[in-house]
Amino acid sequence: MNTSTSTTPADAVMRQHAEQQFAEELAELARQDQRTRPENWALSPWAVVRYLMGGRLDNGFEVSPKYIGNERLMEVAVATLATDRGLLLYGVPGTAKSWVSEHLAAAISGDSTLLIQGTAGTSEEQLRYGWNYAQLLAHGPSEKALVPSPLMNAMRLGKIARVEELTRIPADVQDSLITVLSEKTLPIPELGSEVQAVRGFSVIATANNRDKGVNELSSALKRRFNTVVLPVPSSEEEEVSIVVRRVADMGRALQLPAEPPALKEVRRIVQIFRELRNGKTEDGKTQLKSPSATLSTAEVISVINNGMALAGHFGDGVLRPHDMASGLIGAIVKDPVQDAVVWNEYLEAVVKERSDWKDLYRAFRDQA
Repeated sequence: MNTSTSTTPADAVMRQHAEQQFAEELAELARQDQRTRPENWALSPWAVVRYLMGGRLDNGFEVSPKYIGNERLMEVAVATLATDRGLLLYGVPGTAKSWVSEHLAAAISGDSTLLIQGTAGTSEEQLRYGWNYAQLLAHGPSEKALVPSPLMNAMRLGKIARVEELTRIPADVQDSLITVLSEKTLPIPELGSEVQAVRGFSVIATANNRDKGVNELSSALKRRFNTVVLPVPSSEEEEVSIVVRRVADMGRALQLPAEPPALKEVRRIVQIFRELRNGKTEDGKTQLKSPSATLSTAEVISVINNGMALAGHFGDGVLRPHDMASGLIGAIVKDPVQDAVVWNEYLEAVVKERSDWKDLYRAFRDQA
């Protein structure tokens, strides 16, 4: 359930939950939505996809895009949640898995906060349920002593539960999801009872394919999920569009005292990331070495936001190459030996040779 405190003004929160930030869009979609809704869904599957992809409604209302990419992927994801299977969003870091997961839960359940963050220390109790030990010692096992997990609450309420970084959770703990996903029930042996899932319940899990081999999913658990692979943006234009939109949103949320970056600067940073990520220049003429870093779209956004903070607080409010230089080098050079060689070769062979990138080259050299 949504646990945001009522004593904190909404405009003072650094980052609102999706259902709060986009409440107007969700409400308008609900008003216009005449299609069939699965039980306990706030919107129909069609309206959920429209919320994610954006577009103009019949009455002229404009819905902003939350995901810029292949609409069919979102249709498959939403259709999965309308069945009895869980949804696994899979991909490299920075492909908007958590972002899509949050917005799916917000649109379907009106609540994206039923979240379990997966780590190496995540226990079975955190996934299933725990106990209030004062109550347990005083009265023994009872409903009053039970501390439900977000998963249990989602089952009781017929909502979406989110599990972030599923493959970071120990394998034996992961497998406690099998009964929940297949039987839609959560046994409580200590009470001789169970929680049965209400219609509308499902699980959205995310996993990072860079974590392959950390805690592999068992074949039994894999079968309970339908996997949707979220790719990196397919084109430079698509990636630039994502970055521009997210930088603008985050700049407003963080109240950065800088102008939105010029499109030219965004394009250049995106191009650097794409070329190093793909191991070749955009024209395909020069082969490049790739660094060990992920170089995701999320890191492009971070580099530009950091630059905007520098420009706003220590400059004239206009984002320039020297504001982004340190953040960009820091994002690329994770290994001080191997990545430094890759970066210097790119700097001298590509950046230096582009006549309209001289200012970038000087900023990077000054930083070095």
